[in-house]
Amino acid sequence: MIRLGILSSHNGSGFDTIQEACENKELHAEIVVVISNNSNAEVLKKAASKEIPHFIINANLFPNEDLDEKITSVLNEHACDYLFLSGYMKKLEKNLIQTYENRIINSHPALLPKFGGVGMYGRNVHDAVIKAKEKQSGCTVHFVNEEYDKGEFILQKSITLDENESAESLEQKIKELEAVAIIEALNKLFNQ
Repeated sequence: MIRLGILSSHNGSGFDTIQEACENKELHAEIVVVISNNSNAEVLKKAASKEIPHFIINANLFPNEDLDEKITSVLNEHACDYLFLSGYMKKLEKNLIQTYENRIINSHPALLPKFGGVGMYGRNVHDAVIKAKEKQSGCTVHFVNEEYDKGEFILQKSITLDENESAESLEQKIKELEAVAIIEALNKLFNQ
């Protein structure tokens, strides 16, 4: 059974998707630990309700410690095979990326390499897609490296935008698409 760690800053919709797939046996894995940098993150309550170990690691709680090493240590203590970023809003540091090379996965709400990089998250991405008058958008599940949204693609899924598409309607469609893409990508990785 694959052991997954989750890093999340807020709601953790990716956590929901993965946890449900694990419970429904659609994914031969289990979430063994959740880490957030935000003490008010909803994902922490969700992890607690499922009795999954969860930790807050940030500079307020650990002002004189290397947070990268602390996160890596917690993941290692829980023997994580892979790490999934579910809306994690901090840049990963070298130690974590090297320790989990080609084992850190992110889902980005656009067809990379377009609309990626610093500041391209959530509604910002969908606003940019609409503003650019794109005909298609989608999501990219990819490995994480030292550069934002530059890791090797695992898979992409796309949709065609409606003529009167808004950032709000696009965001909803992409969230639904991502839920499918995440499980498909993880199954592709885990069943190699």
